[in-house]
Amino acid sequence: MREKFLLWFAALAAFGGCVFAAFEFDDFSLFSKSPVALPARWIDCFRQTRPLTVLTFWVNQALFGRSPISWHAFDLLLHLAVVALVWDVLRKLIGDRAGLIPAAIFAVHPIMTEPVAYVFARATLLATLFSLLAIRAWIANRFWIAAIWFTVAMLAKEECAALPLVLMLLTRRDYRRRLYPFLAMLLVVLAIGLRTLHAAASIQGSGAGSNAGISPLAYLGSQGVVIWRYLRLFVIPWGFSIDPSLTRPSFWIAILAWIALAAVCLIPFRGRFWFLMGLLLLAPSSSILPAADLAADRRMYLPMIAFCACAGVLLEAVERRAIVAIVVALIAISIRYSVLWTNPASLWSEASHRAPDAVRPRIQLARALPPEEALDELQGIAPGDENVATERGRILLTLGRPAEALSAFGRALALNPNDAMAISNRAVALAALGSREAAITEFQRALEKDACLSEARENLSKLGVQSAVPSKCK
Repeated sequence: MREKFLLWFAALAAFGGCVFAAFEFDDFSLFSKSPVALPARWIDCFRQTRPLTVLTFWVNQALFGRSPISWHAFDLLLHLAVVALVWDVLRKLIGDRAGLIPAAIFAVHPIMTEPVAYVFARATLLATLFSLLAIRAWIANRFWIAAIWFTVAMLAKEECAALPLVLMLLTRRDYRRRLYPFLAMLLVVLAIGLRTLHAAASIQGSGAGSNAGISPLAYLGSQGVVIWRYLRLFVIPWGFSIDPSLTRPSFWIAILAWIALAAVCLIPFRGRFWFLMGLLLLAPSSSILPAADLAADRRMYLPMIAFCACAGVLLEAVERRAIVAIVVALIAISIRYSVLWTNPASLWSEASHRAPDAVRPRIQLARALPPEEALDELQGIAPGDENVATERGRILLTLGRPAEALSAFGRALALNPNDAMAISNRAVALAALGSREAAITEFQRALEKDACLSEARENLSKLGVQSAVPSKCK
């Protein structure tokens, strides 16, 4: 029990500051009228792609409203629960000393900052929590209980889909008793996986599956380099970013990255088993299932259990003072990144510094700045990107300059003529200029492009024109 309290103390020292973080990035979509918006009733949560995660969001909203502190406190408590389970599971698998080292690293490593501080990443915390409960039940020969916990984990997030394979590799006895629970878990993976892929394909702009903007083969090619980046951050924990904004590597770089990974897997070293387990747990997010973002630090949360176990086996013979020094250094770095999350301007400034040619961090940084400074931040960047033009238009409207906003929105529409949101934004500027009839025409045109665009329908209602909501959009 003393070890568990020490682990919790270390984790609180590293990430306690995350409680004071703001909402960031996709966090705001939880409250908007988008496909991931919070349902009106708790029962509606189970119609969502990740029902368990959405249910916790619904409870947060119902009990504490939109105060960021309550949302971040919930996530921090989840991390503490995961840390306790990591210690409990690994000490049973690799021994007390070898298990305490990886539990300590897992508790405080800076790569955990994003999943702890980013509310939208709660799905990862929940999936990991229930995956660990599944592992604990499995190694205790409670195979059907493990299958139930795994199903709950999949209802939080499908990135734990490789866990059944890990479970089969963790134990080599009771083959017949393990077989049917294993097959049941594979059916869960198939059912939930197909449902998730269908949802990703049907939601425009989801950034996953067919909407990722990258083919499965091209995504697979890029992931060798991405995995090496993750491993570098694990060993040298510096250079984290909320938005890595990586570009696709060349063909030969991609091939060499995968060859190098294969070579490491073939080296007979202590901890190789756990290294392979880490790669296996990464497979759902770093293989052939494409996502618009090639990399995201939060995807390492569940695989870190195995990578930390690998480190624990390798460091088992190292003196205790050296281990303490490593943990203290990791805490110090984690505090630095946790503080970044409390200041949106600093967080996105860091992301822009890490990826100076990327557009999205600059747009997010502009949203964290006062309007005049935001316009300066966007001045002259990516003239061919409609998102920059749209953001400029939004800022100009905020500053009470609708004529200039109309020009900016017009440029965004010229760059993407079939975008319903661009048409709707232009209509907003027209309405601000007093051109009511022209605005109504543009809002109606936007709805012709996208009948489910709630912003256009709401703005039409404000102008006195009612538009029925199609049944497919309810």
